[in-house]
Amino acid sequence: MDATGLRRDFYHEVASRYWKRSATSEEVDQGLAGDGVELLVPSTGQFVVGRFEGEAAACGGLLMLDAGCAELTRVYLRPRFRGKKGAGLLLELLESEARLLGASRVVLNTRLDLVEARALYVRHGYREIPAYRTGPYVEICYGKDLDRLG
Repeated sequence: MDATGLRRDFYHEVASRYWKRSATSEEVDQGLAGDGVELLVPSTGQFVVGRFEGEAAACGGLLMLDAGCAELTRVYLRPRFRGKKGAGLLLELLESEARLLGASRVVLNTRLDLVEARALYVRHGYREIPAYRTGPYVEICYGKDLDRLG
């Protein structure tokens, strides 16, 4: 239940920013339908929920693109929990989970307007890379080689 609520909040926020208006519940439902979340389970991926004082505060997913590369997806921290270092902890957890899945590299794609997310990734060692996929919302890609120790 927490994972579903976080995914809905994530989609609502990114869609609303993109459309420059509040996304409707129906639009969120449509966006989540068939989004591939069923692949975010071992061995094809992972999905995590982060908590702050027991409350579901953050989420993030990993999708294995090949035997050594995982894609970060649906990385989200609810607004009221931002500024408490939770996003960095979430990235550390996702990178640890990627290693457990066998990944030595993590990649992600995002939009240029998501400046806070882009700054977070750069602060945590992600560097801009050539596009590894195409799509209407793929405006910039980042990658990071993982050390084996974590």
